[in-house]
Amino acid sequence: MMTEKETATEKIISDAMANPSPAKSMGDPGITPLSPSHIQNDTDQVPSGPSFVVVVAIDFGTTSSGYAYAFTKEPECIHTMRRWEGGDPGVSNQKTPTTILLTPDRKFHSFGYAARDFYHDLDPSDSKHWLYLEKFKMKLHTTANLSIDTDLHAANGKRVKALDIFAYALAFFKEQALKELSDQTGGDFDNNDVRWVITVPAIWKMPAKQFMREAAYKSGLVPRENPEQLIIALEPEAASIYCRKLRLHQMVDLDSKTTQNGISPTDNVGSGMTQVSPGNAKEHVRRNRQSRTFLVENVIGELWSELEEGDRYVVVDCGGGTVDLTVHQIRLPEGHLKELYKASGGPYGSIGIDYEFEKLLCKIFGQDFIDQFKIKRPAAWVDLMIAFESRKRAAAPDRTNPLNINLPFSFIDYYKKFRGHSVEHALRKSNVDFVKWSSQGMLRMNPDAMNSLFKPTIDHIIQHLTDLFDKPEVSDIKFLFLVGGFAESPLLQQAVQNMLQGRSRIIIPHDVGLTILKGAVLFGLDPSIIKVRRSPLTYGVGVLNRFVEGKHPPDKLLVKDGTRWCTDVFDTFIAADQSVALGESVKRSYTPAKPSQQVIVIHVYCSEREKVGFISESSVKKCGTLRLDVSGTESTAPRREIQTLMQFGDTEIRAMAVDVSTGRTVKASIDFLSH
Repeated sequence: MMTEKETATEKIISDAMANPSPAKSMGDPGITPLSPSHIQNDTDQVPSGPSFVVVVAIDFGTTSSGYAYAFTKEPECIHTMRRWEGGDPGVSNQKTPTTILLTPDRKFHSFGYAARDFYHDLDPSDSKHWLYLEKFKMKLHTTANLSIDTDLHAANGKRVKALDIFAYALAFFKEQALKELSDQTGGDFDNNDVRWVITVPAIWKMPAKQFMREAAYKSGLVPRENPEQLIIALEPEAASIYCRKLRLHQMVDLDSKTTQNGISPTDNVGSGMTQVSPGNAKEHVRRNRQSRTFLVENVIGELWSELEEGDRYVVVDCGGGTVDLTVHQIRLPEGHLKELYKASGGPYGSIGIDYEFEKLLCKIFGQDFIDQFKIKRPAAWVDLMIAFESRKRAAAPDRTNPLNINLPFSFIDYYKKFRGHSVEHALRKSNVDFVKWSSQGMLRMNPDAMNSLFKPTIDHIIQHLTDLFDKPEVSDIKFLFLVGGFAESPLLQQAVQNMLQGRSRIIIPHDVGLTILKGAVLFGLDPSIIKVRRSPLTYGVGVLNRFVEGKHPPDKLLVKDGTRWCTDVFDTFIAADQSVALGESVKRSYTPAKPSQQVIVIHVYCSEREKVGFISESSVKKCGTLRLDVSGTESTAPRREIQTLMQFGDTEIRAMAVDVSTGRTVKASIDFLSH
């Protein structure tokens, strides 16, 4: 019988045999570990860099986007952006839809409500030449081999470069924010005084996070030479930071079904009101609408003061596109956060409900009609989805009266032309009995029909939460914070409550759609607040080891100048799911396998698997290269020492190689987009 270890080695060997050797085909002589390979973890404090006057955070969402800012001199005042023109009925919020319009010659025209309204008012014969895009952020999550050249499709079916679209959107936010800051300060505000923060889902893979940074460089948000000016923050982390500041009057505790400050939990949560007596509530709402400034008191919120060292809580960030689950643990005295379990989740955001609605329409009117209608009358399709959006927000578990959805005139008209009979006829003929036609030209859905559109998405979220709570690292969770725009849904709130059965307290901040934005500003003001993350990938470099008979696979044998080497060895720097302190660096020492080498090439690899033996395994991808030119220099030591260092930063990993005898250094940012 083989021991377990031997079978594991066998498996690695057979895996390795399956793939040709990358190192042999590259033909460079390579490096070998200097024994003993010492590991040193320096968590030297990363220097804080230049001081900024203001921090501006951009929440670039799947369905809606916005920005907020705070001056470093008054960190307790967070300002959310100016109100946008053209808000929607039944949807009051501080953000604008993530929609973008390009002219027929592909120049940026407008963003948000302005883009939507302009597109809507175009004559159909014109509009088909304009490029309109919405919900395009999901492409970064769903594209397996994302690159700088990835395409997106506009509503008229034409292709555009994703990088251009993201850069246009960021340039738009830059212009809006700088305009507002200039008005506030009474002069031209200098972009160099701004520290920018962009939020991304924690479950995004590295290429998507890097893509966002590339788009920021392209848009002129920050110059490539000054990467510290931009922080990529993880959405649930930002939410977590904001939740620490919550006062009791700024949230609803779903479990104590008692009223908090005079509001019963069934009242509209998430409308952002601080609760006050009914008499002056109207006045209060009016004032609140005008005010875009949130005071974040410089104290730890009451809720938070109940947390002790080592306490755990979960942040469930339910947005338009994705749902992100993160488990954090408190480290006292400063109350720093430590990520306990690597972020999980998936594409289960609220747009899943829109897809279900679309499927329902296809069932009633036929897929062929809906596909044609979207291309031929794209603006009317957008209208229909807006009408659906406001009804979607009215769905609730205890609702009994039906929800009416306005059908645009051109839908009714085009359907008659397309099919030769009326929409009403189609509804009667379809076997969808819970959607009726009302004489005012509306689709009338009974509440069960609406709730069934939510079901697949909510089921995914609940399944994910259930799996998470079954993990040993996730025992005794004190609080569950429900944040993000979709967290406003009473149907989702009820489902989470039913699943948890009182295992932890469910807390929903008021103004839940702005939680991430405000937390991102706080993070930009003090990035050191997040101390420990879990590495999403295993990182290492390719090296040569002395060949050991019986231990190394024979096809990895390489004989150079009489020395027997094993090629393609993956020397791990950090393994997936290992804790990494921010700013931590891992050092290794290597020496050229061939002393006379003039250029030393070190390849950096990554893998989603925790244990990796060889760089030829199928899970391993190359993600960076360091080229160190040592020509014309003599090493005094018998074996030249090359120190390799990887530093784990916000969402970026920097690699560096140093020739110890001469002090020559080369640096590289690890690139996930081009390999």
